[in-house]
Amino acid sequence: MNATSATAVVTGAGSGIGAAIAHRLRANGWNVASISREPAPDTDMWLVADVADENAVANAIAAVQNSFGSIDAAVICAGHYEETTALDITQESWDRMLRVHVGGLAHVCRSVLPDMRRRGTGRIVGIASERAIGGGSNDAHYAAAKAAALSLLRSVAVEVAGDGIQVNAVAPGPCDTPLLPPDSWERAEGFVQTLPARRIALPGEVAELVRALLEDDLFLCGEVLSVNSGTVI
Repeated sequence: MNATSATAVVTGAGSGIGAAIAHRLRANGWNVASISREPAPDTDMWLVADVADENAVANAIAAVQNSFGSIDAAVICAGHYEETTALDITQESWDRMLRVHVGGLAHVCRSVLPDMRRRGTGRIVGIASERAIGGGSNDAHYAAAKAAALSLLRSVAVEVAGDGIQVNAVAPGPCDTPLLPPDSWERAEGFVQTLPARRIALPGEVAELVRALLEDDLFLCGEVLSVNSGTVI
């Protein structure tokens, strides 16, 4: 896909991986609009919305289309994370995890796909997690929500592949972002040294893979590409 003057919506572009993706795409000539609850300065348009709110997402997507015309790509990156043992997860925490990760993906896809289908082109990338593939400890609700979102994304990929739309996912492992608490065990030197790569991933490394999925002529459908320092192979 020719990035020049193309438009991408990136949810959660205010920090971390989302901000890195927005920066990388803008550097390649994309118009980038962010849907997020925090400021996204490295974008062409920032819309304040909670991805868990279907109407808010629909209104934000409509605003992007009014400003830039068609949306060529969507990157669903907005996330929510907290650590707690499986037996201590509250109903409120379960609901929030599912509404952000599964609901957020569903709401964005529902809003951008009709126009992509009419034009017969478009690309969607969901930011999954190694947890969706291999599970983990102290964040079972996060792992479950990410796994559900990944299954949803794969189903969407199958449904729209015949319309010329590519839908794929990137599944980062531990990544140096604000979403990973400073005192997380995944930042501890003892854990880092068990990783095959001996370090956690950087946001820019995830962003580069997203760029490739949006721009390069890759024949992929529902694939999950990992940037996880070798934690899940």
